Amino acid sequence: MMKFGARVWIARILITWGIVSVLTGFAQNEVHLYILRFLLGVAEAGFFPGIILYFTYWFRSKEQATTVALFTAAIPVSYIIGAPLSTWIMDHIQWWGIQGWRWMLILEGAPAVIMGIVTYFYLTERPENAKWLTDEEKSWLISSLKEERVKEECKASQHLKSPGRSESVVSLCHLFRLSDREPWCGILDAADY
Repeated sequence: MMKFGARVWIARILITWGIVSVLTGFAQNEVHLYILRFLLGVAEAGFFPGIILYFTYWFRSKEQATTVALFTAAIPVSYIIGAPLSTWIMDHIQWWGIQGWRWMLILEGAPAVIMGIVTYFYLTERPENAKWLTDEEKSWLISSLKEERVKEECKASQHLKSPGRSESVVSLCHLFRLSDREPWCGILDAADY
């Protein structure tokens, strides 16, 4: 996603997911259905991690937990809305002699394609590119995110440079050195074959 950008990555996932979903409505046999369902999984595989990464471009760490929680809470809400809608489509839509289950896949895949196109043209990659933020809001958000990343990098580099300074690491090293057995031997001895 970092190579292509969030806008292109998320749009591609939505469009391919929608197209494969619509095509599933035209499957003629089990093999077609299995192949299309596999391709559907491939098409949507990067969506969740892509969205989570996209959130890191816009939210500080202390806000990311709430943002991810709200995003994941939308999943069961979509089931609450989607299940009755899907049932209604299957029971009531039989246009042009096409069965309801096929219409369900076609009608529920088409909005993903449309939203993928909208995403491509309207999703803002990063705060620097946001036309809808004032200059003051942009500078605050960019500086807050940058400051947080610098602090995180400093913490990470300190942890990597100083494992020997940690009392717990030193104590564990001494215990390991003093032990005459491998750490997992006790587990293997206790196992009853």
